[in-house]
Amino acid sequence: MSQVIGQIRSDILSAIEDDSIVLPTLPEVALEVREAASDPDASIPILASIIEHDSSLAARIIRVSNSSLLRARQPIADVKTAVSRIGLAYTGTLVTTLAMQQIFLSTNESLNTRMRALWVHSIDVAAISHTLSKTQAHLKPELATLAGIVHQIGVLPLLSYAVGRGFLRDHPRLLDLVLAQLAPEVGRRILASWGFADELLVIPEAYLQFDRDVDVADYADVVTVANLHSYVGSDHPMGEVDWSSVKAFARLGLSVDPNEDDAGYREQIEQMQALLQA
Repeated sequence: MSQVIGQIRSDILSAIEDDSIVLPTLPEVALEVREAASDPDASIPILASIIEHDSSLAARIIRVSNSSLLRARQPIADVKTAVSRIGLAYTGTLVTTLAMQQIFLSTNESLNTRMRALWVHSIDVAAISHTLSKTQAHLKPELATLAGIVHQIGVLPLLSYAVGRGFLRDHPRLLDLVLAQLAPEVGRRILASWGFADELLVIPEAYLQFDRDVDVADYADVVTVANLHSYVGSDHPMGEVDWSSVKAFARLGLSVDPNEDDAGYREQIEQMQALLQA
């Protein structure tokens, strides 16, 4: 089996190099907002005008600005004021996160089913990551959310590759093995092509390294813990992991008891899930 997967890996990496497998690209609005938000001369009106060209995205940004997660008191009805409340940097990251949903879609029915399931899981991990990151003064919740969204981004081109190859498409167990072994490496390549910073670039590979040693808790640690939380009570292999063997919990100062939870924690996660799904 390892020989088969090794050959598939070689084929896939060659296909990526010669562009016969096209890596997903960030939606145009996300690119425009990222560029504008990184400009030292950027202004709220400029950022708002870009967002307003996408009515769905504009509505979601306004919804976030009015959410209890930002402790909103006075309701906001326009994008400019929403961006002002959220902040330029936060808005740039948030737009990237919200726009990401567009690349988890396919016109192929069987592929789309898998992609939609992956999007739902990514939302769960992102929402938990957002909540967990609030316990860490040096981490930003918006970046933790984005980290959760992209942690399995490498699966997307691999699914596209499998669609036209019956030996993978029609054998779910083999496909699952290929995804598990190759998605982290492909995911890193995708984030590198998007120009993501190193703190996010490592996510697809590092979140699965339970014995990883780093000096300070990082976004990969947050995603590691969030991913394990997302499988509690399921029959997925991740639901069987012994949390006491996962070093990320200690670095984050979090309990290794899967049953330890509280209503406030769960409520924050559900609120974030609703915002990302809207």
